[in-house]
Amino acid sequence: MENSISTQRVASHPKLLVLGATGGTGRLIVAQAISRGYDVTILARNAERAKGLEGAKLVIGDALDETALRSALEGQDAVISALGTPASPFRAVTLLSAASKVLVAAMQDQGVKKLVAITGMGAGKSRGHGGFVFDRLIMPLLLRKVYADKNRQEDVIRTSGLDWVIVRPSVLNDKPPRGSVRALLDLEGFNGGTIARADVADFVLDQVESDAFKGKTPLVTW
Repeated sequence: MENSISTQRVASHPKLLVLGATGGTGRLIVAQAISRGYDVTILARNAERAKGLEGAKLVIGDALDETALRSALEGQDAVISALGTPASPFRAVTLLSAASKVLVAAMQDQGVKKLVAITGMGAGKSRGHGGFVFDRLIMPLLLRKVYADKNRQEDVIRTSGLDWVIVRPSVLNDKPPRGSVRALLDLEGFNGGTIARADVADFVLDQVESDAFKGKTPLVTW
């Protein structure tokens, strides 16, 4: 089901689907994408959650809803996944990897090749580079199960055959953007860091437009 909350469309604009658009970083991605001239589609459970995202086309559904996802994906040039999940100290987390499986299959079927996904510092080989508090307290006590699923999510994307970039932000904050980030592939000597959501959004959109980090997993930080 589609509900247009868009204003005007320009057919020549690149078409972008954003998942996780109603989250803190996702909202900034949508706003910045529209300002760059993208024709943006978002997937959300209802119109209430999409308030403030005017300028994007809304498809009602969630990331596990294969029918809605395929509808949202039709005609797109690229996808950004900013999906997140709350801390879950006790229950297993499966949303991120399960949604990524649905997304990858749909992208493969529809011939959409470009995927930029946000996971986080602590996923994959970035584990152990979050600094003492993150690595010794926050990760084991609050985020262990979330990051187990982020690792599964990354595996799904890495073996997808798509033109993918996995972006791992350091600890997110809502400070004003600095307009520049460090994108690290070699984490030797790096331990912890923070970054504004707005700077992450800007970097992620840059990856839609560039192949500089195709097939790579940059950690982004200040």
